[in-house]
Amino acid sequence: MMGNLFNMFGPSPIKPIEHHMYKVYQCAKQLLPFFDAVLADDWDAAVRIQSDISALEKEADLIKRDLRLHLPAGLFLPVARTDVLELLSCQDRIANKAEDIAGLMVGRHMLIPEALTERFMPFLKRSLDAAKQACKAINELDQLLETGFRGSEVTIVEEMIVTLDTIEHDSDDQLADIRHRIFEIEGELPTLDVIFLYKLVQWIGDLADHAQTVGGRLQILIAR
Repeated sequence: MMGNLFNMFGPSPIKPIEHHMYKVYQCAKQLLPFFDAVLADDWDAAVRIQSDISALEKEADLIKRDLRLHLPAGLFLPVARTDVLELLSCQDRIANKAEDIAGLMVGRHMLIPEALTERFMPFLKRSLDAAKQACKAINELDQLLETGFRGSEVTIVEEMIVTLDTIEHDSDDQLADIRHRIFEIEGELPTLDVIFLYKLVQWIGDLADHAQTVGGRLQILIAR
């Protein structure tokens, strides 16, 4: 018997993949109000939003599990089963990383040094722009399916992926800048704080990297 999502969307995995990516992006996007709360030193709000992030990550996990369990093995699929599963795993990493970031901040009661605050939110937003662009590109999967992965729709999605790559490169540049800024203030901070700051900004950069990987997997689907 098919799972809930397959009852809703039929045997094609396309709509559940789109639904999963949407949920993943909703999860990651909560990092914006989360860090607004952290920067305002409002830990009650931060803990509430961390709980929302965890709930959204679990919802994305349920979609992923349902899709994995009920993905037809013998049925004709518009795309290779292995490609679907790999794309799903790439999407999943974005939500997992968002949950890790919020967990690290709350678990250690981490503060963002004042010297970083001006650069921090633009960097976070740029990394989340990548997740948003990946979501936008994945949302075209049903259109790609309708056109048989050919024609102008392919061009539209390929342009979206090029934009995604540009956003990821921007995020990388901002990561390098913020790392340099941490290096400049290392002497003013406890060693453990410095170690976890580097980890935090790397994880935020990972959001953009994982989003770019989603775009790469989508490109493979188109190419095949």
